[in-house]
Amino acid sequence: MVTSSVAAAPRVESLSSSGIQSIPKEYVRPQEELTSIGDVFEEEKKKDGPQVPTIDLKEIDSEDQVVREKCREQLKQAAVDWGVMHLVNHGISDDLMENVKKAGKAFFELPIEEKERHANDQASGNVQGYGSKLANNASGQLEWEDYFFHLVYPEDKRDLSIWPKTPADYTEVTSEYARQLRSLATKILSILSVGLGLEKGRLEKEVGGLEELMLQMKINYYPKCPQPELALGVEAHTDVSALTFILHNMVPGLQLFYQGKWVTAKCVPNSIVMHIGDTIEILSNGKYKSILHRGLVNKEKVRISWAVFCEPPKEKIILKPLPETVSETEPPLFPPRTFHQHIQHKLFRKTQDTLLTKKV
Repeated sequence: MVTSSVAAAPRVESLSSSGIQSIPKEYVRPQEELTSIGDVFEEEKKKDGPQVPTIDLKEIDSEDQVVREKCREQLKQAAVDWGVMHLVNHGISDDLMENVKKAGKAFFELPIEEKERHANDQASGNVQGYGSKLANNASGQLEWEDYFFHLVYPEDKRDLSIWPKTPADYTEVTSEYARQLRSLATKILSILSVGLGLEKGRLEKEVGGLEELMLQMKINYYPKCPQPELALGVEAHTDVSALTFILHNMVPGLQLFYQGKWVTAKCVPNSIVMHIGDTIEILSNGKYKSILHRGLVNKEKVRISWAVFCEPPKEKIILKPLPETVSETEPPLFPPRTFHQHIQHKLFRKTQDTLLTKKV
């Protein structure tokens, strides 16, 4: 029975293009959420209130120590205060980022029948490939998005058989982007390590190092929505990763929950959005923040984002606050868990929270 219902579930793109005027009830958010969902284009224009920081990495390796340290301190402070930032002058060329975006967009422009050849099978645990969210919580709510998910690094762990063959340069540009992002991740982890008073390679080692840290790409495709005030592209969550790097097609949608309010991220040209994930928050004993965030949709423009999650191995490493981050006045905030156990804990807690909400 489960299989047949999954097979029958329409892609969100199909719903969007069908001409419906109202969205199915499974996509309507709970009443307590609806009061905070506004027009994303209006939200993005707001100049008052806090703004997601933009960190210019141009001087991150400057030979001038004062200049270099100032740049690194700004990045560290953004990780402490926000846990999210726009990175500019990050060393990845505009051309490569544009080619990655063109390739992903071209895949999603294929007929749905073509994309279905790459469909994943979530029921059997195979999450790589083309998909839409299945209801994995007690409320049965769905998100207004389709996606393509696959491991992109290390290269020897990839399954290229599921990667899109159209467009022809998809594998080439995505692979090069993953390689360059991996180098950027090393640089960021080094700065965050030193910011905690650790040796520069410590955090990278703690999340798996060059051999074990995995980069998973999820291309999120948010079709136009006839009732964007009722839906979310991605519901509120924190990332389980160590770091997350995001490109997007310059259509606003990302919101961060900062100081008790939802703040809409600006569209910063040629930037990469970077999130601190739960893994680094745990290792730093909460000194670096994994911020709650969500994605809004709209009725005028398709939004596409390319998220790359840098994740430690699922079972090999025990995630817990590093001894250097703990003291009598700062006891450990997180119990020891493997990465897999942390994911399961979050899913279980979310299900329990949903059941409690329904009872109320």
